[in-house]
Amino acid sequence: MRIFVLGAGATGSLLAQLLERQGHEVWCGDKDPDRARRFFPKKSAMEILPVNARNLRAVVRAGRGCHLLVNASPAVFNEIILRAALRLRVHYLDMASHLGRHPFRAEQLNYHWRFADKNRVALINAGVAPGLTNLLVRRSADRLDAVETVQIRLYESTEADDPISSWSAEGSFDEAVSPPRIYREGRFRLARRFSERERFRFPAPIGEVGVVLAAQDEVATLPHFLRMRNLDVKIGGNEIERLRRWYRQGKLTSSRGMARKRFPQTPTPRQVARLIRQGKLQNARFAVAVIVEGIRREQPLRIRWDANFPSLYQIRLRGLLTTPIAYATAQMAALFVKHLPRELPGVYPPEALPARVVRAILTEARSRSIALRQRIERLKPVEEEEF
Repeated sequence: MRIFVLGAGATGSLLAQLLERQGHEVWCGDKDPDRARRFFPKKSAMEILPVNARNLRAVVRAGRGCHLLVNASPAVFNEIILRAALRLRVHYLDMASHLGRHPFRAEQLNYHWRFADKNRVALINAGVAPGLTNLLVRRSADRLDAVETVQIRLYESTEADDPISSWSAEGSFDEAVSPPRIYREGRFRLARRFSERERFRFPAPIGEVGVVLAAQDEVATLPHFLRMRNLDVKIGGNEIERLRRWYRQGKLTSSRGMARKRFPQTPTPRQVARLIRQGKLQNARFAVAVIVEGIRREQPLRIRWDANFPSLYQIRLRGLLTTPIAYATAQMAALFVKHLPRELPGVYPPEALPARVVRAILTEARSRSIALRQRIERLKPVEEEEF
């Protein structure tokens, strides 16, 4: 398959290399090809074209001849790139939503019938969080007769002297200043940023940490495709604590704009290596937990999934210099491409994929150094109150 990857930063560059290893013909586009080249090995022959994601015609011109357009650019450009895929009459994949005009429904879903009319599939939010998280919720829901509550808990921590962006600076800032979306008692709501703090225990070596509500994209698709009553996403770790501190100090508002000191550009592999040599970057970790509570054959159950990913140190031992989040996102996106349901025209998030595809991706995730563990616990039935 011929694949055009738009956005060759930390995640897009690694994804392009993984897709090439899977046997695809791959080329990239980026607004700054010279900088994008630094994310690839020196001997890489990957073609990188100068493309501004804001320019629809430029995206169409650069992607001409591809079968699949992979959008690894900031989510704010989603609709432009979706229209480019439609003009090219190709399949499409991205890893996040923007949720600008409608905070509770992924904007990509508005293009469902246009892709269906062209007999093409658009797989959206197909990374790790969202992406893998959606698959784990779906796999749990398949084992239940009814879903009551879904809790998604993320851990992001970087042991560094200064802030280091795992995503694009624009994407990180947009997420930090957006209000969290939650789904409570069957209704969507906006919550206060960094609120509802609780203690949550991740598997070793992380342990118990504080987590707070965050603006994640899972809420914009899961309740639309799976019946449930409650859903929220919380994040813990020193990175979210730093953002929470800036927010309390009044330094984190959309009106103040993005300060480069707080949201620097994503470091290239060579910059990561230099930070490690200088002792300014010691390690980084990323983990995911998904808890689904519901009923099966009148028995209340709690299904918990834990996903652990290689740390920065472990990734270095594999000869790579990238962050755990970028590594996990690129690996999962490559699996979504491998199992792209081309026979399913329209726009779909991961939880809407056929059950066989969900199982196949989760099975192969373990071969990508993603450790998945499931635990099922029986809960006591809620006794009816007597009046």
